Order: sequence, then C-alpha cells, then structure tokens
Amino acid sequence: MQSLGSTLGDELIKPTRIYVQSILKLKEIIPIKAICHITGGGFFENIPRMLPENVGAVIRRGSWYELPIFKLIQSEGEIVDNDMFNVFNMGIGMILAVASEHADAALASLEELGERAHVIGEARDGSGVSIC
Repeated sequence: MQSLGSTLGDELIKPTRIYVQSILKLKEIIPIKAICHITGGGFFENIPRMLPENVGAVIRRGSWYELPIFKLIQSEGEIVDNDMFNVFNMGIGMILAVASEHADAALASLEELGERAHVIGEARDGSGVSIC
C-alpha cells in the first residue's frame, strides 16, 4: 500500500524492536527511574505498573510520529482512540521514566545509539494514564 511505504503484509510482519542494548548503555549514562514495555494492555495497563502509588501519567499524542499502519487500522476497523492505545502500541515500544533534568541527555544518548526517542509525557500527582 502506497501510504504505508510497503505492502500491508510486509508492514504487519515487521519484527519487534529489541531495546535491551540501548537501555543497558543508557543506564550507564543517566539514572533511569522506571521502564515500561508497551505490549498487550498498551498504555492504560502497563504505564501505571511502573509508577508509584498516587502518580499518574499524561501522554501527549502527537509528540511522536504515529506510523500510517495505525491510522489505517483505526480507520478501516472503526476503532476508537482508547482501544487503539490499549490494544496497539501506537508506535511506542518502550517508555523510560527519567528526571526532567536528564531528559535531554537521554534523548541525545538514545539518538547516538540509533533509537528514535521522544519526550511523550510526564508523571503527575494522580493515578492512571490520560492521553491528550
């Protein structure tokens, strides 16, 4: 499919990225407070598992590039946003929680390691995950 840059089949069987080497190197450079692998259960179940009690997360949609496959799935399947974030990873495979003063260093280090990293949100008083 033209909008995907490949056939639908090729897009759907792309291998999962493995982040272990990049994270092991990053943790030598900056302190990582928490790590969350965004898999089944997506944002709403997995992110709260990495946060302390009474801390929630605000995720800013549009702060990362959403792959065209997700727009296609949502459109063709008539799937609401919450279900897209809960069932699919929306292009986010791993979330790292770092102190704000380490965010720039984390982004630069991850880029040097060949990763595309973005600041996608922040932790706040509260609970759960909100996407805005």
